[in-house]
Amino acid sequence: MAGNADAIIELDRQRMTAMAEKNIDFLTKHICKGLIYTHSSARMDTKASLIENMQNGSTVYTSVVPSGVVAQDLGNAVVLTGEAQISVMAGGKPNSFGVRFTDVYENQNGTWRMVTWQSTKLPA
Repeated sequence: MAGNADAIIELDRQRMTAMAEKNIDFLTKHICKGLIYTHSSARMDTKASLIENMQNGSTVYTSVVPSGVVAQDLGNAVVLTGEAQISVMAGGKPNSFGVRFTDVYENQNGTWRMVTWQSTKLPA
């Protein structure tokens, strides 16, 4: 199963774009049911709460742009590290910032899904 690095970097870029475009179908397919999503603010979400917050408008991503992403291909899992510039409306307030992140994907019966996200805000 080696050789997944480039494909998963691209899949994660698509996932970030899907968040900004509110593409719930894409997110539902490529996010694991047991997702643990830790925001740079330390707030945590599950798959259900992440998508629900996007759908009800409490968190609206307007742009998520990755850079410098590196992949560690572990066969059935790929660990991504990199940076992203995020623009979001949270609680009705606009916010833009950079993060450094770790993101893990697992091959689940032939479909790659994000299983965890952890990010830390970069200094302004």
